[in-house]
Amino acid sequence: MSITDRIARGLESGWKVTDGATLTRNQTHEADVVVIGTGAGGGTTAEILARSGLSVILVEEGRLYYQKDFRMNELDAYASLYQEGMSRVTKDGAISILQGRCVGGSTTVNWTSSFRTPAPTLNWWASRFGLDGLSPEAMKPWFDGREERHNIEPWRVDPNLNNDILRQGCEKLGWSWQIIPRNVKGCWNLGYCGVGCPTNAKQGALTTTIPGALDNNATLFHGLRAERLVVKQDRINHLTASAMSADGIIPSGVTVELRARHFVVAASAIGSPGLLLRSDIPDPHERIGKRTFIHPVNATVAEMAETVDPYYGAPQSIYSDQFNFSGGVDGPAGFKLEVPPLHPAMSAGVVPGHGADQTLDLSRLPRMNSVLALLRDGFHPDSPGGTVSLRGDGSPVLDYPVTDYLWRGLRESFHRMAEIQFAAGAQRVRLMHLDSPWFSSWPEARKAIDDLAMESHRVRLFTAHQMGGCGMGQDPRESVVNGFGEHHHLANLSVHDASIFPTSIGANPQLSVYALAARNSTHLAGRLRG
Repeated sequence: MSITDRIARGLESGWKVTDGATLTRNQTHEADVVVIGTGAGGGTTAEILARSGLSVILVEEGRLYYQKDFRMNELDAYASLYQEGMSRVTKDGAISILQGRCVGGSTTVNWTSSFRTPAPTLNWWASRFGLDGLSPEAMKPWFDGREERHNIEPWRVDPNLNNDILRQGCEKLGWSWQIIPRNVKGCWNLGYCGVGCPTNAKQGALTTTIPGALDNNATLFHGLRAERLVVKQDRINHLTASAMSADGIIPSGVTVELRARHFVVAASAIGSPGLLLRSDIPDPHERIGKRTFIHPVNATVAEMAETVDPYYGAPQSIYSDQFNFSGGVDGPAGFKLEVPPLHPAMSAGVVPGHGADQTLDLSRLPRMNSVLALLRDGFHPDSPGGTVSLRGDGSPVLDYPVTDYLWRGLRESFHRMAEIQFAAGAQRVRLMHLDSPWFSSWPEARKAIDDLAMESHRVRLFTAHQMGGCGMGQDPRESVVNGFGEHHHLANLSVHDASIFPTSIGANPQLSVYALAARNSTHLAGRLRG
């Protein structure tokens, strides 16, 4: 099977791409629009604006990695492709945050699951935040268009056994399950999506919208950190950015000033509020950074009788929404059930235990399965989300207290995940909880889960979905931008990423970001072209 490397071919053809590490003097550039961030929101925005004839400059703090760099090597990839070398955590250190830091953002390293925003979520946004323009009917053409652009369709290959165990357990219990839509084309079913696709099958921003923008004369600076938007009167005047050294961590001392008619921030639900806070963007109601959501994730592992090889094959292909909205949109915390891949280095970081006990557990990795639950947060008064603030050096950090409401949801999801795994034939099941032993039967696990303490640093929590912090809404007293992502107080500032979600969504967010960014960028192009 041939592999087309769009990035290598584009660089050879003369794309306007600059590595910040190569800059040796301060400089100024100007365009119609500066887009900060190159993930699902930034890539989509840049491509649509560039195709409309506007000049576009893309700014990315991470570096440009592409096929030649994707070697299915966990240790190298986590250090280079993820925020803070895969060690980003919440302020108290209790929740691990998986987030891309490279051209393409998290779309370069995600597991390709691509869901439309659930209709109950969109309807809730309309009734609670006045976002009537985002109804399921109104959003349908935008989802249709992005599914075509990113080749999103249900996975047609048989699931690997790791995912099929979720299907088997649900069927035994009479619970619903479905096939996950993925954004891939010609996928080799290798299973290493999380460390960069080595065959360019993943249709993330890196292989679709970024090349689309560069083909239409956009300019990309990578290894360039957006430091501050400078406001003059009621408009952004320019962006000040710092070139990074070749290590991607330390600024080189070279600064770049970028001027534009309009600025689009798409630096993620942690990065975008961080940039607005550093820039002292007008915020009379102190909404920037507030109501940040993460789909808190817990998980269980099971030892199966047969070989599972949980590191091979499409990482995610089966899901269950049996408990996602079963208690109502704003009732008890609902959760979506999925399966994570278990690659050796990642497993060593999340499977509880240490020393000889962990060595023994990981020696059984080929026969392990895992199920995860991602909780919907932000729909109930007792789930207000977290807050992004700035450290002393200006970098953003997320404070995310886990409320009793969420702990109840996490305990319930532990029950359901263990029940599924035993129903599918697991010999033993263990929670990703520091006090959890291996359980040999569902009755034993059921009793123990009721007694285990649900506490930070005892339950291993993580997230790959960051949302909110620059929430959208019609009322400026409780939101940062309107339904088109336009800032309430600055006429030439928009936000086009998951930070504008007013709640979490109850599904993996990349398609929701693609669709909203396409809608809002098309609107913006119309504005700017008059």
